[in-house]
Amino acid sequence: MPIKELCRNGGFSDATFYKWRAKFGGMQVSEAQRLRELESENAKLKRLLAEAHLDMHALKSVLGVKPLAPQAKREAVGRMVSCHHLSERRACRLVGLSRDSYRHPPQADQATQELHEKIMEIAHVRRRFGYRRIHDLLRPEFPGVNHKRVYRLYRQAKLAVRKRKKGKRPINERVPLQLARTVNEVWSMDFVSDSLAGGRRLKYLTVADDFTHESVDIVVDFGISGQYVTRVLERAALFRGYPKAVRTDNGPEFTSRAFMVWAQAHGIRHILFQPGRPMQNGYIESFNGKLRDEQLNESWFETLHQARASLAIWRTDYNEVRSHSSLGYVCRGQVRLIA
Repeated sequence: MPIKELCRNGGFSDATFYKWRAKFGGMQVSEAQRLRELESENAKLKRLLAEAHLDMHALKSVLGVKPLAPQAKREAVGRMVSCHHLSERRACRLVGLSRDSYRHPPQADQATQELHEKIMEIAHVRRRFGYRRIHDLLRPEFPGVNHKRVYRLYRQAKLAVRKRKKGKRPINERVPLQLARTVNEVWSMDFVSDSLAGGRRLKYLTVADDFTHESVDIVVDFGISGQYVTRVLERAALFRGYPKAVRTDNGPEFTSRAFMVWAQAHGIRHILFQPGRPMQNGYIESFNGKLRDEQLNESWFETLHQARASLAIWRTDYNEVRSHSSLGYVCRGQVRLIA
C-alpha cells in the first residue's frame, strides 16, 4: 500500500508516519509499548526529583538549620507558602508541624502576659541586665517563676544584651623588675581603692620613684581617667623633671590614648609588667601596702576634702620624716637632694 494511502486511511499526516518510523522502526508492538512505559516512568521520576529539589531549596531558604520550637516552625511555614508558593499541607509536612498547630497558635494566659510586661519594664530601665539578673528582681513579685521561663520570654522579646567588645590594647614591652640607679630613672604607678563613710567610692593614684622610694605624688578623687593621670604627672614634673620611664599595669587609664600620646611626646619609655605578676612592680606594691596599713585602714573619711588633707600630711611625713633601711636609714627626700 502506498504511504499516502496508508496515512489517509489511518487519519494521520505523512510527517507523523515518518516520525514514528524513525522512532519505532524495526520494533515489535510489545517493544514499542514498553518504550512508551519507560518514557512515562522517566518523566515521573524527573518530576519527583524536581519536587524534592524544590522542597530542599525551600527548607534551606527559610530554615538554615532545623528549628525545634513550634513558633519557629509556624514562621517557616508562612514563608514557604508566601515566598515559594507551596501549599499549606505540603509546607507543614516538610517542617514537621500539624496544620491545626499552624492555624491555631497558642495564646498566652494572663499570668504570662503580666510576667512578659514586667520583664520588658525591667529591661528598659536596666539596659545592661541579662535574664539572670532580671530573674532575681522578679522573685519577690513572682515567687514561683522559673529562670527557664524568664529566659524564653526574654529571648522572644529579643532583649539579649549585646556583648561589649574588649578593646585592643597597645603592644608594649614587658620586662622584669630592675634596680633603678638614678633619680627619675623609673616611676612606678598604680591605683588603690577606698570609700567614704557614706559608701561612695574613692580612687587613689600613687606615684613612686624606684630609686629613692619617694612618693612623687598621691591624688585622690571619685574618678581618675587617663587625661587626669597626665595632668598629675605634668604637675610633678614641674618640680622634679620628667622620668626616663614609667612602670604600670595594663589598666585602661595607662593604656589610653591620652597617656600614650603624653609619654611619646616627652620621650618616656612605658614599661608594662606581665599580668598576674604584681612583684614585677614591687616598689609601688610595697608603697601601697604601707598606705593601706597606716592611712586607709586607720582612718574613716566623711568628705573628699578631708581625705585629701589627711593624705597630704601622711605623704609629707613619709617623704621627709620617716627613714628607710635600704637607704641607709635616711629619709627619702634627703636621698633625692644628695643624688
